[in-house]
Amino acid sequence: MRTLILGGVASGKSRLALDLALKAPPPRIFVATAEPLDQEMAEKIARHRRERGSAFRTVEEPLNLARVLRGLSGATVVVDCLTVWLGNLFHYQRQVEREIQELVDTVRDFRGRLILVSNEVGFSTLPPDPLTRRYVNLLGRLNRRLARSCQEVLLVVAGHVLPLKPLPERP
Repeated sequence: MRTLILGGVASGKSRLALDLALKAPPPRIFVATAEPLDQEMAEKIARHRRERGSAFRTVEEPLNLARVLRGLSGATVVVDCLTVWLGNLFHYQRQVEREIQELVDTVRDFRGRLILVSNEVGFSTLPPDPLTRRYVNLLGRLNRRLARSCQEVLLVVAGHVLPLKPLPERP
């Protein structure tokens, strides 16, 4: 089962991802894409690690996400988050389109419980500069492509979960 969780900053996406993973069989692996490049991020990473406790083994991978996921097939895996991962690809001047395609292919073929976390940036205003517009557009396309490969897509708004795929049954 593959799930994509979308939402805004601090909406509750990560908490939901952990809750879903805890309902799935072990082993449980948390793939962290953030790097502690400043004090605030280092504190956030430490806080999140404490919140996960011993229920998850953490794999830190800011760039080679597809390679790591291929090695974890069959496990319960949370990837948090694709928004940061894509920013890392820009920062390290990687071949972004190639890396995205490799990730999409890997997610499609993943066997196990996979929970992907990403920001939904399509509700924001149009960014003023070309680089940020390229980033936002690529993230939107990445989310769309991954949503096609996932059986479940959830949107989290203010801590409330809205199922986008599959659509809930109507009475």
